[in-house]
Amino acid sequence: MTADPTTPEIGLFEAIYSARSIRRLKADPVPEQLITRILDAAIRAPSGGNAQSWAFVVVRDPDLRHQLGAIYRKASDIAEAIYAARGCPPHLTERQYARLMASGKYLWDHMGEAPVLVIPCSRRVAVPVREALPPDIAARWQDEVAYAERIRAPASIRHCHHHQPHPLRGRGQGAARHPRRRVDLGADADRLADRQIRAADPPSGS
Repeated sequence: MTADPTTPEIGLFEAIYSARSIRRLKADPVPEQLITRILDAAIRAPSGGNAQSWAFVVVRDPDLRHQLGAIYRKASDIAEAIYAARGCPPHLTERQYARLMASGKYLWDHMGEAPVLVIPCSRRVAVPVREALPPDIAARWQDEVAYAERIRAPASIRHCHHHQPHPLRGRGQGAARHPRRRVDLGADADRLADRQIRAADPPSGS
């Protein structure tokens, strides 16, 4: 794809050093060519095993954007409570932290007003069942799972996929369904908040 002559080019490190979180968005229409270029750049990212298990949903419809904005606003209540409980981090002044929270709250309240929403999604990648693996590899995999459970690792190596009807598509027959990935934290997740990492024997075979 050829570069857009209206978009200024900058160097890699200049882009890294000058990047900022933009939370106040203009209502100006976004050119189709720019959206296409951004998506073309996004799919150049590396992926595990080159699976490229991504999909991007471009939402232009105003009603759908406002419905998504309402969902984002509801979910942001959790983030707001976490920030309030955490307090100002040591690398920020109180004034900087207040500006951060104010800009974040603005985005929470106005996300649905963005002219276009681009939603990255993850496709479920088919993996072989344990019985299809060589016996030694299957045994080591089982040991790793047991070890993660024993030490209550905050990020289990088991990934669970749950499917549910899309909130904007209804729940009737033929409703769109999408995968939602979560990390299994174990049965006693309440202890993770104040858990101290303790030394444990390594799993067999490691």
